[in-house]
Amino acid sequence: MSKVITMIPVRMAATRLPNKPLLDINGKSAIQRVYENVKAVIPGDVVVAAGDQAIVDECVKFGAKAVLTDPKLPSGTDRIAAALKEIDPDGTKYDIVVNFQGDNINVDPKVNLPLIEMVEKTGCDIATCGRVMLDEKDINDPNMVKIVMGIKDGETEGRCLYFTRASAPYIRNPEKSMTHNFYHHIGIYVFKASSLQKMVSLPVGVLEDREALEQLRALEAGMTIRAKVVDNIKLIEEAPADINTPEEYEEAKKWIK
Repeated sequence: MSKVITMIPVRMAATRLPNKPLLDINGKSAIQRVYENVKAVIPGDVVVAAGDQAIVDECVKFGAKAVLTDPKLPSGTDRIAAALKEIDPDGTKYDIVVNFQGDNINVDPKVNLPLIEMVEKTGCDIATCGRVMLDEKDINDPNMVKIVMGIKDGETEGRCLYFTRASAPYIRNPEKSMTHNFYHHIGIYVFKASSLQKMVSLPVGVLEDREALEQLRALEAGMTIRAKVVDNIKLIEEAPADINTPEEYEEAKKWIK
């Protein structure tokens, strides 16, 4: 059985919503709610990879293990890799690393369970997920990242061939195409532990730089990413999946009790 650790990367420096991890949501801080959601569902250890001492102090209050990391690290992936290096310096303690974002206040951690199984079953370097896109406006929106993968209608997982902000793949002959689906990438990741450390050691890729998508660095280096098609990732449908703005914070407080 694989040894799993879930790392929750989180930092204070959010321009649109200052001090986001410490905001009170009906009696508990945002980071406490995320931690408790994860701890209740995903097997193995759970550790907060914190970018600030204030977050570590908050985690100590509610009994979570936290590791302080350099606040200047460029991404959550770099943050969890740095924290894991401190916990497991020789890389032998864990097989699989779940990256669960610290602002995913209303994301159901159960979405990670089939991704853990996917890594175990296929040996892929990284597992992620996506949803079928139904709105043409979203398909053409560069802020909505698409997964290009060759799966037929009815199939629920496949190898990721590319990630892009463009509307891809192009459908040359709609009447002959096996599928017309486009897949919106949801930034939830499960890594093989060795693959996580490999990815953060690589230089920024040409395509990564062009599209500003870090997962392209892994594909450029020949690593394998697989995706699961999911219907829903929320615990409470009416509440926002994460909190990035004051409006989303107020909405979260209405629903998350």
